[in-house]
Amino acid sequence: MLFRVVLGPDNIRRLTVNEALDSVHQLKGILRESLQLTQDFEIQFEDPEFANELCNLSDISELPPEKATLKIINKAPELSDDVSSVSSLDTASVASSQSPTSYPSPSSMPLRRHENSEQWPSPFPIPQFSYDVELRLVKGNEVYRQNGTLLDVSREMKSNILNAICKSVFSYKAYPTKNELALVAAELVKKHPCLKDPSMGTCYDSWTMSLFYKVGNYRHKLKEAGCSEVSVNRRTPGKDGGKRLKRAKRCEVNFLPDIPAGQCQASLQLEKAALMEEMKKRHHNSTFISAKMEMTFSLRRKEIVDEEPLVADVLTQWPALFLEEQVYLEFYRITGVPLKDTFFSSLDEYAPKIIKLYRSRSGAFGEDLKSLLDKLDQKTTNVVLHRKTTALQGLPVFMRENTNSLFKSCLDTDVEDSNLRGTQMGILSVIEDDGATADTVNGNVRCFSVIIEEHIVVDDLPDLPTALALLFGLIYALNLKYPDELKYTFETLQKVFMHLDTNLSARVLSFRNKMLRM
Repeated sequence: MLFRVVLGPDNIRRLTVNEALDSVHQLKGILRESLQLTQDFEIQFEDPEFANELCNLSDISELPPEKATLKIINKAPELSDDVSSVSSLDTASVASSQSPTSYPSPSSMPLRRHENSEQWPSPFPIPQFSYDVELRLVKGNEVYRQNGTLLDVSREMKSNILNAICKSVFSYKAYPTKNELALVAAELVKKHPCLKDPSMGTCYDSWTMSLFYKVGNYRHKLKEAGCSEVSVNRRTPGKDGGKRLKRAKRCEVNFLPDIPAGQCQASLQLEKAALMEEMKKRHHNSTFISAKMEMTFSLRRKEIVDEEPLVADVLTQWPALFLEEQVYLEFYRITGVPLKDTFFSSLDEYAPKIIKLYRSRSGAFGEDLKSLLDKLDQKTTNVVLHRKTTALQGLPVFMRENTNSLFKSCLDTDVEDSNLRGTQMGILSVIEDDGATADTVNGNVRCFSVIIEEHIVVDDLPDLPTALALLFGLIYALNLKYPDELKYTFETLQKVFMHLDTNLSARVLSFRNKMLRM
C-alpha cells in the first residue's frame, strides 16, 4: 500500500508498505520504525467520503484500499479532566471517549507527593533555604571565589539546610539510596561551593552522611504523624513475628498513599460499592469507572499492601482494576510513568537491536533461541509485530531463565484448568484448533491471556507485547514480587524498557550494553 505521510509543512514523505495491515497499532509501528519517529503520535487520514477532509484513524479498515494520505500529529501523554466533575455520574450510561493512555492531571491527584513525573531528577534541584541562610550563602560564595575560604556553618544553619533538602527529597522518594543522597550532596556543594568539606575526598562526604541520618529522622517524624508510606514498614509484635512489609523498591511514587483530604474510610467504601455496581452493567461507563478508581486509589492500595489478598479476592473486590485501560492508569498512579507509551516506544526502538543481538549470539544458547529466530524468519506478514514478539520471547532465554514458566500455549479446545494449574505468572497464547498442535510454528493464535496465581485475569488480548505490558503493570498494581526464576527478565522490563531505576544488576547491564552496541 502506498502512503503520502505529512510530518510537517516542509516534511512530506512517500512510504510503501508491502505487508497487509491488520491494525492501527501495527501501522504506527511501521511508521515509527520507517520514519524514525520517537514521540508518541496520532494518525489522521484524508477521508474520501468527506471530500478528503482529515479524520482521526481509529480502525485500519477506514483507509482507502490502495493509497492514502496520512498526517502525523505529535502529542504528549494526554491529561484527563478533573475527576471531580464526573464523580457524581452514578447513573450515567454514555460511553467514555477517554483514551487508555490518557492520564490524570497532577492537580487532580493529591495522592502523589510531587507533580514532576521524574523518578529521581538529574541534576537534583536544591531548594531555596530561609532568607537569612540564603544571604549567608551568597556572601560565603563570594568570599570563597575570592580567596578559597570555606564558610563556617553553624548548627542552626546546617539544620535549616538539611530540613529543607529532606522535604525536597521526600517529594520524590521516601527511601532514597545512599548513592542518590550523594548526588544531592554533590549538587549542594556545586551550587554553594563555600559548603565544601575541608578534608580530602569528594568535598561532600560529610553532607552525604548528614543527609543519610537526617532523612531517617525525617521518616521517623512522618511515622509518628501517621504517614502511610513509611508507617507500613514499622515492625510490630504479633503472630507474624514483626515482619517488615515491603518498602517502595521499584521506583513507586505512590506506594501507599494517605486518604485524600475530605474523604474517610466509610466514604471511600461507598465509592467502591458504586464502582462495583457499575461493573455489573453490560456496558460500562469508562469515565465513571476511571473517576471512581482514582478516588478509591488509597483504599485499594491499603487493602492490597496491608492485607496481601489473593488475586482471586482482588478480582472479586476490584474487578475494574483488571480492565486494560485501568491497568495503564493504575500503573501511572503508582509510578508517575505512562506504561503503554513508554513500553511500546522502547520496544519499537530496541526490538531491531535485540534481534541482531540474538542472531549474533544464538549459538551460545542452544536450540531455544535459534528456534525463535527460525520461526521469525518464516513469517511473511506482520513482520514488525513478530519481530517485537520474538524480542520479548527471547529475553528469558538470553537471561538464562525459565522461558516455559512465562510463555505458555494451548489449543482453544483444551481444558482450561490444566493449562492454568501451577502457573503463578505468565502469558497464555490460545491457538485455534484446526488439527495443529499448540506449538505449531504457523498456528493461528486466536488471542492472548494474562495468568496470575492460576487465574486468567485479562483475556482476549490482540498480541503478546500488549499482554506482557499488562502483566508488568499488574505486578505493580497488585504489589507482587518478581518470580525468582524470571527476576532478570522482569528487571530488564523495569529498568531497560520502562527506565525505572538505573541501578542494574551485572547480567541486565551486560545485556543492555551489548544490545545498544548493535
